[in-house]
Amino acid sequence: MAQIEVKVPQLSESVAEATLLQWHKKVGEAVARDENLIDVETDKVVLELPAPEAGVITQIIKADGSTVVAGEVIAILDTDASAQVSPLEVKAAPAPQSTNEPTPVAAPELANKSNVAMPAAAKILADNNMSTSQVSGTGKDGRVTKGDVLASLNAPKAAAPAAAAAKPALQAVAAPGKASLENRPEERVPMSRLRARVAERLLQSQATNAILTTFNEVNMQPVLDLRAKYKDKFEKEHGVKLGFMSFFVKAVVHALKKYPIVNASVDGNDIVYHGYFDIGVAVGSPRGLVVPVLRDADQLSIADIEKKIGEFGQKAKDGKLSIEEMTGGTFTVSNGGTFGSMLSTPIINPPQSAILGIHATKDRAVVENGQIVIRPMNYFALSYDHRIIDGREAVLSLVAIKEALEDPARLLLDL
Repeated sequence: MAQIEVKVPQLSESVAEATLLQWHKKVGEAVARDENLIDVETDKVVLELPAPEAGVITQIIKADGSTVVAGEVIAILDTDASAQVSPLEVKAAPAPQSTNEPTPVAAPELANKSNVAMPAAAKILADNNMSTSQVSGTGKDGRVTKGDVLASLNAPKAAAPAAAAAKPALQAVAAPGKASLENRPEERVPMSRLRARVAERLLQSQATNAILTTFNEVNMQPVLDLRAKYKDKFEKEHGVKLGFMSFFVKAVVHALKKYPIVNASVDGNDIVYHGYFDIGVAVGSPRGLVVPVLRDADQLSIADIEKKIGEFGQKAKDGKLSIEEMTGGTFTVSNGGTFGSMLSTPIINPPQSAILGIHATKDRAVVENGQIVIRPMNYFALSYDHRIIDGREAVLSLVAIKEALEDPARLLLDL
């Protein structure tokens, strides 16, 4: 018998451990080579763990939810065995065992056969926190049958003096029309690794950065007109829809070139100026917020950016973003407007020093040349680390973004 160990894949240097989410195969089931056995969640991504060879799983060492480290053995695969599902062979990690073996249950106060619950009835009683003394048995020698319990559960509830007497205080304070204090369900679930990591980084950002936010309003009409004019030709030519994020990214790169300090970061007592533009794009996913990075965004065309953003969105939805795709970044763009946000103060994504928050575009009354007109306006918010970025650079960089979007020709002429 050829036994192969299934091990946790190599994690990134900054990731110490991971969590096993859910096994897709059971002990005794056959698997094909490279078939996904289980999803492994780190604080950054969810990795698929493929079968190293074709065979049959003979042992699962680490169960769902286990914490593991790189290289740890989590299952045994037999490459010579044939598939045979046998529950007796399951050797998963110890987990709380619950047994529902039906055995007759009798009320403690009764020593004879009267009010003895039959197996099926006993299970229903236990599930509903009932005792045999609450049900009249119609079976042989007064035994409680399944039908007796179901009939009792479905019967109209009569007033219960004993129960009322047991909770006089609760009934006395319960105001008419108010929900019972017993009808307030709660659910406690642990944070996912990604959520815990996001929480940690946000606290780190708040604690280590001197965060200040500056705002400006942007007339989106020129971008809307340009998009409406060319979106059909653009999609036909490049095979991708022309969105708005590519315009935002191009405008951001345009501003960062003018004010390099906004693209810099702090390392101890040093300021690190980056000669490249890796723009993080915040994307919502079922697991939480993730920020994949557009590498060398200054060298990407509008079509390239749209394709990459579409790819990131699909990967985030499927949980297939790689660690490399979410590592690094010199500046982040967060578009809360897709969810209807009007205004917010985004939190810097460390070790970056600034982040742009974009919001919903709405028709608003504005003054142009002394006249009140309706324009599609968007409020932009730039949060920055005031330790290295002065208000002047922050405000001027946001103005540069505004001007590039209100006059897209500036992007072509680098003005």
